[in-house]
Amino acid sequence: MAVIAKICGLKTAETVDAAVAHGAGLVGFNFYPRSPRAIGPAQAKLLGQRVPAAVLKVGLFVDDGDARIAEILAGCALDVLQLHGHETPDRVAEIRARFGKPVIKVLSVSGAGDLDPSGSYAPVVDYLMFDAKPPKTMAGALPGGNALSFDWTLLAGRSFGKPWLLAGGLTPDNVAEAVRMTGAPMVDVSSGVEDRPGEKNVSKIKAFLDAVKRL
Repeated sequence: MAVIAKICGLKTAETVDAAVAHGAGLVGFNFYPRSPRAIGPAQAKLLGQRVPAAVLKVGLFVDDGDARIAEILAGCALDVLQLHGHETPDRVAEIRARFGKPVIKVLSVSGAGDLDPSGSYAPVVDYLMFDAKPPKTMAGALPGGNALSFDWTLLAGRSFGKPWLLAGGLTPDNVAEAVRMTGAPMVDVSSGVEDRPGEKNVSKIKAFLDAVKRL
């Protein structure tokens, strides 16, 4: 089973190069200002120039308006837009039509009911992503990248009508088990290949991608 991996929240040339060299299918640039992984379009442009055409460049946005998305797209080349906020299906459809880019919509999961909206989003997206929902008591929680996982058995045997990614608490040590339990065709990692929030580790990136290759 060939599983595609996305390394998200890249900020440096060496980590982008490591992701590309070791087989990532997608690389992610984070434009959410509150995130320790956030970068601007100028930096994303420089990093994106290191990425071959075969690897998709993904921009992460959280409840942004058209003006900000347009400003970022004017400053750097992105292949896919990842919507990680509370965007409704109608809003997702607007963004996809307005900018003509494939879209990933992230759904935050803590229980089985959190999968139900996937039916409303599937017709208007190109990919779905299932990430862990942070508890309301978690101070400083971000929309993603909190090193949290959820009950992977919730996804076992499920089909969503679109390609989908598993995210949330994945590491080089548990990604194989996560894929075995969920059947995920694609996986996304950020905090699981970091030494601390926002600081990726090249060796951990390689280890994660090597683990995915062995699946």
